[in-house]
Amino acid sequence: MTSDLGAKLLRTRWFVRAPIMLFRARLGFVFGGRVLLLEHIGRKSGEPRYVALEAISRPNPRTVILASGFGPTSQWYRNLEANPKCWVSIGFAYRVPATARTMTHEEAKTVLAEYKRVHARAYRELGGMIEKATGGSIDTVPLVELTLNGQ
Repeated sequence: MTSDLGAKLLRTRWFVRAPIMLFRARLGFVFGGRVLLLEHIGRKSGEPRYVALEAISRPNPRTVILASGFGPTSQWYRNLEANPKCWVSIGFAYRVPATARTMTHEEAKTVLAEYKRVHARAYRELGGMIEKATGGSIDTVPLVELTLNGQ
């Protein structure tokens, strides 16, 4: 039941975009370090785009790892592939310049195994939501490493 509701919410535009206004008002600290605002450039439009995402790992203060739950067709993922320069707002940090890099399958396996170990319940719930929403497995989603350049 939880994964059904979660999958529906992940596909609801107003729900997934709601945190953006808080971040833009410099109130991102209310999410701690788990949710961030990613500002990236549209690959076709050249316009700024915004998306709120969960940081699945933060191995050090200058590195954040994201999962593309909807796979390689997610717009933010495709935009970062086209132009890896972006900006990140997380915690009290606002609009920090960053560079994105798609992680290898082996790197992703290691990160997801650690996420599963540390956040077992969240892993199960997120996995269920991803399966319901996309038909794919959490173990196959692409991961992106952001290196914060200005922090």
